[in-house]
Amino acid sequence: MRTLDARSTALVLVDLMDRIVANPLAPRPGTEVVAASLELADSFRKAGAPVVAVRVERPNVAEQPPGSDLVAEVAAVADEVVVKRTIGAFQATGLDELLRARGVTTLVLTGIATNLGVESTARAALDLGYELVFVEDAMAALTEEEHRTPVAHSFPRLGSVVGRAELQFG
Repeated sequence: MRTLDARSTALVLVDLMDRIVANPLAPRPGTEVVAASLELADSFRKAGAPVVAVRVERPNVAEQPPGSDLVAEVAAVADEVVVKRTIGAFQATGLDELLRARGVTTLVLTGIATNLGVESTARAALDLGYELVFVEDAMAALTEEEHRTPVAHSFPRLGSVVGRAELQFG
């Protein structure tokens, strides 16, 4: 069991956008990642911990592709929405300042894709001094291998890897 402090922990939902969730993903479909993330968001909000949703925009294009908005249910539970234009969520987005202003020192990460947006965000967060918790059953990638490799090899070196049932607020 992993006990979290609501005063210093934020849930960060990475790239739960309609067009990304609709991709064929592994080891679970995007709809399961969204459902798991929403379950976590509900528990974070009940505990008074912030929920931050991150979405990507392609730089230097006049119009974003269809489906570039957050899944409606995700947008509805987000206390903050951060728009990124790189793989990770920290580069030139104000995310670090937003989290520090709330006293956040621990990030719980979910999203798509495990090996891209989630991992890139995690690496930058670690460089900035955040403690990291990865919720394995609230992530997916384009292939099983692209999901399993960071979960098995990188994430344990960066933080804690848990299932969502292992999280509680103390």
